[in-house]
Amino acid sequence: MNLRVTLGCCSRVRLFRNKATVYLCRRLSDVPISADEKPRRTRRAPGKASVLLFPGQGSQFVGMGKGLLKYANVKEMFAVAEKVLGYDLLSLCLNGPEKDLMKTVHCQPAVFVCSLAAVERLNHENPAAIESCVTAAGFSVGEFAALVFSGAMNFAEALFAVKVRAEAMQKASDLVSSGMLSVIGQPQAKYKYACVQAREHCLSLGIQEPVCAIANYLFPDGRVIAGHREALDFLQNHSRELNFMRTRLLPVSGAFHTAMMEPAVEPQRDVLRKIEVRRPEICVHSNVDGKRYMHDKHVRNQLAKQLVSPVKWEQTLHEIYERAQGQEFPHTYEVGPGRQLGSTLQKCNMKAFKNYTHVDVVLP
Repeated sequence: MNLRVTLGCCSRVRLFRNKATVYLCRRLSDVPISADEKPRRTRRAPGKASVLLFPGQGSQFVGMGKGLLKYANVKEMFAVAEKVLGYDLLSLCLNGPEKDLMKTVHCQPAVFVCSLAAVERLNHENPAAIESCVTAAGFSVGEFAALVFSGAMNFAEALFAVKVRAEAMQKASDLVSSGMLSVIGQPQAKYKYACVQAREHCLSLGIQEPVCAIANYLFPDGRVIAGHREALDFLQNHSRELNFMRTRLLPVSGAFHTAMMEPAVEPQRDVLRKIEVRRPEICVHSNVDGKRYMHDKHVRNQLAKQLVSPVKWEQTLHEIYERAQGQEFPHTYEVGPGRQLGSTLQKCNMKAFKNYTHVDVVLP
């Protein structure tokens, strides 16, 4: 299948009309950027630079996108999404039903599109924030939005890759009862040892090759652990002995970012081979190790690996905001539904959080 031909009907939108931003958020058109148009990387003083953070699955809610259609291109973005996905994503975002929006196959594309719609809002309200952006990062599926914004991917093709990703992850989740557990622990908590104990418990129940592992590093003493449901039940039932102060099951359908997602890796790798990927025009950090992407092959490899690797968000924030004492921090914008990334930034780096702004996906 020629993916670029298949998506040709969806390739007439420019996400950002502003000359300074049209290159950072890659156009939906297949028209190449001329040599005169390509952006020149310029150094900016930290206090005059900006960072964009893109949220992931779990941030979605019914009503997101309300009022954003007045901004340039957002209506066209949702029109493209309907053609790529085969259903009315805008109606699902605005009206639900919630049980459908919460499904992995729907919420991942929804968060992706709404996050880029929020960037469109930011571009309208504060274009300097876009023009001065030097770094972007996305949480899990949010990485795709960050890569589109950076010019590494085409919007329609990236959305198609998200669609394939979500369907493959849902299919992998349906194979066995599993889930994800948010954990806030005391300083003495040993999360990896707790996972070992949970796996041993599963073995005692006759579960072969049990999975229980850290799936997200959020902030100091904040983790998400994923795996077999029996393993998560064990952790909750023994939270006091494990020095866990608080545990909460997340409303997701599977053990994302663990070995249980292995069946989803090849479909993701295959679709990434079919779409065009370029070196990002700004720094984009990978969830796998927190390091910036260096070239197109690096992007493809890390996005496939991300499915079975923990999201190292705490490490990513340290990579982005580490600086010499007295040096200013950039302005940070969380673009998309929810404020979860702002909350983690606050717990990881209070000084950086002082320059944080949330760009919501709902207008008052």
